[in-house]
Amino acid sequence: MSRVRRKRMHCNNKELHQKYKSKRRTKDLDQIQEDLKPENKQRLLSLPEDEDLPGLGQHYCVECSRYYVDERSLGEHNRGREHKRRVRDLKAPAYTQKEAEAAVGLVTDNGRALSTPAVGPLSLLSLKQKNDAVAAAKVASADRTMETE
Repeated sequence: MSRVRRKRMHCNNKELHQKYKSKRRTKDLDQIQEDLKPENKQRLLSLPEDEDLPGLGQHYCVECSRYYVDERSLGEHNRGREHKRRVRDLKAPAYTQKEAEAAVGLVTDNGRALSTPAVGPLSLLSLKQKNDAVAAAKVASADRTMETE
């Protein structure tokens, strides 16, 4: 009789990975930017004591949306790389639905869809067209000044 091999399912178990991935999920940056508004921030920092949360819910990092056990661990977290990176990412404005649609080319002007796709503000084609228009305007203004003299 041979020995039965144990199942090693911890590596390729998709359900297990999905469970832990959703358990560790934090708020998105745009949700946190809503929390950083003064009225929402004050409400989050002055929550009543909750027995289910770490530190009774009294030590909360708004930028990272995490609760800590005591003030010391919250202070250590504030000095850490993860918190500083999150604060840096939150300084940039959040993307809006209009910006997302403009990136795809679904720009609307007063409710009407444009027939030509929108060109991004930093694309090389739009910069070249802008520079050509500026150069043409300079040449035209130089020609006008030469004609008047």
